[in-house]
Amino acid sequence: MTTQLTPITEPYPEDVAKVLASYPQQGGYILALFRVFANSLRFLKKAVPNLLDKDSPLPLRIREIVILRVTANKNCEYEWGVHVSAFGSHAKLTDAQIAATRSDQVDDAIWSPAEACLLRAVDNLCASGKMDNSISEQFARDWSKEQQLEIFALCGTYHTISFVANAARLPNEPFGARFP
Repeated sequence: MTTQLTPITEPYPEDVAKVLASYPQQGGYILALFRVFANSLRFLKKAVPNLLDKDSPLPLRIREIVILRVTANKNCEYEWGVHVSAFGSHAKLTDAQIAATRSDQVDDAIWSPAEACLLRAVDNLCASGKMDNSISEQFARDWSKEQQLEIFALCGTYHTISFVANAARLPNEPFGARFP
């Protein structure tokens, strides 16, 4: 019996199929990552909340900046590539900004002041689980409390997603972008 996480394949158990049907699909294709989640019905249902819904207090662009930075920090090319391909243009991210999500430094010239602070906040959270005081103060001025909590939830969720995708050694989706 293998202990390595791998995507489950069809035919899916009925209870798993029902939950997977609620996940995003393209032409009936279910991402390998979601099929890895399906190794545990509990995880599939509860462990990774869907923060990409229309009710988010964050605009798509800000959500994607957070997701790309977290997955880049966690060296998760699989999820980074899915989000670049699926949402990058909708989030109006330039090629330079997308590439910069992989940089160790924040280039203030290509981001708004709030976005540059957000990237630094995400870097702090990924590295130590907290923010430096100077970043925290600006972060609190830039984002409402509801938005701050959403950003923290995105960071935590995409840490988990990165851990799963990396542990499962998922190859990039055929449509997924590659790290620069």
